[in-house]
Amino acid sequence: MFSMYFVIALVNAVLTFKIRQVEKEATEKEEKVKAIKLYDVLLNSLSHELKTPIAAIIAATDNLLAGANKLSEENKHNLISEISIASIRINQQVENLLNMSRLESGHLQIKKDWCDVTELIYSVVNSFEDKLKNHQLKININEKLPLFKLDFGLMQQVLRNLVANAIIYTEQNSIITLTADNVMEAKGDFKDNLSSARETIKQFLLLEVSDNGRGFPSNEVKNVFNEFYRLKNSKTGGTGLGLSIAKGFVEAHNGAIQLTNNTEGGAKFFIRIPAETSSLKQAKKECTSHR
Repeated sequence: MFSMYFVIALVNAVLTFKIRQVEKEATEKEEKVKAIKLYDVLLNSLSHELKTPIAAIIAATDNLLAGANKLSEENKHNLISEISIASIRINQQVENLLNMSRLESGHLQIKKDWCDVTELIYSVVNSFEDKLKNHQLKININEKLPLFKLDFGLMQQVLRNLVANAIIYTEQNSIITLTADNVMEAKGDFKDNLSSARETIKQFLLLEVSDNGRGFPSNEVKNVFNEFYRLKNSKTGGTGLGLSIAKGFVEAHNGAIQLTNNTEGGAKFFIRIPAETSSLKQAKKECTSHR
């Protein structure tokens, strides 16, 4: 009887090993197929999206070199502006592709430090310069926001991608609004133990990027965070990676991002991130102690 159980156990172990081996091989094969597909899409996207800005740079530099002594100062300025805009576009495309590669490979590392959300938002707004001149910008920041422990660079990229998306998909003179607030939440019943309640209270950073444009087709909202997804009949330009990267960076902070259409028109991206907070005095003390 014992030998029979032993044989059954042995057969079961062998079958389990074989099943896991097959599953592993299937997973590896699936990952290879996915990697090849990602590589092909990245390559096609890169070659397609870089043609226009590269052509613009070549044309502008040729004109500058050929007519250096004949061009007016205004013409020179316009050509240099074209080169600058095209260069920024190339940089954005390459940056998005590199960020997506980091997310796909699992090599993304979060480097959190104390962040002033006001500084974060204005650094994003200032990076757009002329691109926002045809839109109305509104900034609503809670003046009593504490410092939040975040990865400044990643969150900067998140907001840049959301603002860039709003600029692309709204008409001129549309209103783009950036909002920052926070909320505290406590779980459980702590009436008898105040210290326990304090330990359980969590702070959340709330960020919104909204506009009063046309919004998103209701049947496409669920797809906007997918890699390489672009709205049907959308304007040319972009790889369809911006929102996917924003989602990845927010989730790397253990946060969540969602898109809704405003009832009065337009779209709203809402971000909610659990984060450590600190008063300015406490943060300075901690930064000093780490030096």
